[in-house]
Amino acid sequence: MNPPIDFHALAPEIVLAATLVVVLVADLLLPDRERWQTSRLATIGVLAAFVPVITLAVDGADRSMFGGAYVVDNYALAFKGFFILVAYVVLLMSVDYISEGDYYQGEFYFVLLTSVLGMSVMGSARDLVSIFIALETITMPTFVLAGWRKHDTRSNEAAIKYLIIGVLSSALMLYGMSLVYGMSGSTLLTDIGAFVAKGGTPPLMIVAMFLTIAGFAFKVSAVPFHFWVPDTYEGAPTPVTAFLSVASKAGGFAALVSIVFVGFYPDKGAWQPTLWVLAAASMTLGNLTALRQTNIVRMLAYSSIAQGGFILVPLAVAGESASAANSAREAVIIYLLIYGAMNLGAFAVVMALARRTRSGEISSYAGLMQYSPGLALVMSAFMFSLAGVPPLAGWFAKFVMFRAVIDAATPAAVTLGVIAAVNSVIAFFYYVGVVRQMWLQPAPEGTEDRPVRIPMALSSALAITTVVVVVVGVYPQVFAKIGELARLAG
Repeated sequence: MNPPIDFHALAPEIVLAATLVVVLVADLLLPDRERWQTSRLATIGVLAAFVPVITLAVDGADRSMFGGAYVVDNYALAFKGFFILVAYVVLLMSVDYISEGDYYQGEFYFVLLTSVLGMSVMGSARDLVSIFIALETITMPTFVLAGWRKHDTRSNEAAIKYLIIGVLSSALMLYGMSLVYGMSGSTLLTDIGAFVAKGGTPPLMIVAMFLTIAGFAFKVSAVPFHFWVPDTYEGAPTPVTAFLSVASKAGGFAALVSIVFVGFYPDKGAWQPTLWVLAAASMTLGNLTALRQTNIVRMLAYSSIAQGGFILVPLAVAGESASAANSAREAVIIYLLIYGAMNLGAFAVVMALARRTRSGEISSYAGLMQYSPGLALVMSAFMFSLAGVPPLAGWFAKFVMFRAVIDAATPAAVTLGVIAAVNSVIAFFYYVGVVRQMWLQPAPEGTEDRPVRIPMALSSALAITTVVVVVVGVYPQVFAKIGELARLAG
């Protein structure tokens, strides 16, 4: 018998898949002078995919298909909505960048949307097979996107490094998953959780958990699986870098949260120490290395590693108690939502200023307040928000992270909280370093009367991210409610 299909539950994925086909056919049939219209079709399709996310959220019913391997609940909808909105902002950032370069324009949007489709599936995946397929659907298009500047040796190098390390991490993860299946006899996360809950986890199962988590550590760019990040972020087209730093990272976290809370959670001793080390190492190495950077993209790359460590903190203490687990699930979702707005906005400013200076050096931001005060104010907001300074949204992300640590209230959790607090102070210095360049350093001679011209689409991306950072900072209940509703049942 064929399995029952809930087309309403699958509507976001169906719309995205249909958009993929439309974009591909349009790129084939439209003449070259109209190829820019593929970006418009992609944008319309992404917004259309957001409509069923809203209708499913209003309906409120949890839907399960394929024997529990695919679940559409509030947790899944929160991630689906996040991925779709991030894709919309990245499309706005990409339109002028791609049209002005020597790129394959139609294929770019097709490949980008393919990755977004994998992310949407990832939010609902509750089975090792569906998780792996979704993760590879996310990752393989990004290998291509990283090397999109085909005549740029740095872009080629970025794609090769990303590919080699990505394939290695996938092999580790798949090997770990195969061992998990061999020990538990099932690929369903609920069945794996029931097996682990019996107690007396075999040593081989602990090894399998470690290998699986190590594979996801690459996806979220956690130390020591971070080596690909700085070169890939610097060499890839800037919209792709923004996409990798936010959407791709969030896709890895969506899978990691599902596996930890539904599959591995009963045996905290098998997975919690690994996440503790990953969180502490990522925060510390990411922030200390970011202090030494002179290039804004490389600084944001190491900042992304450190921010990934902050997001790992709630997961690393989630096994201590039921209240810690609830706080951790909320904290991860809220932090990702806020981090997405902050980081996308920062990269949008980088793109806007690079159109004028043709430089990615932090020193090129000198005197920005003198000739483009609006852009300087917006970039200052993103930097202070990433640093966690009130009343911008970043303070609430840090707040929910530390709340999870307080709810755990164990020596290990408190120690990790202290490490996170110290790293928050360290991060403040390099974020403020960018602000100091913009506000206190003089502008180069002859540039004071040359304002930065920002295309309409890029201005829209800046406006959206700025509004989120400011509004959520002042009224955090907006995201707090989403985090509360989107707790993943485990």
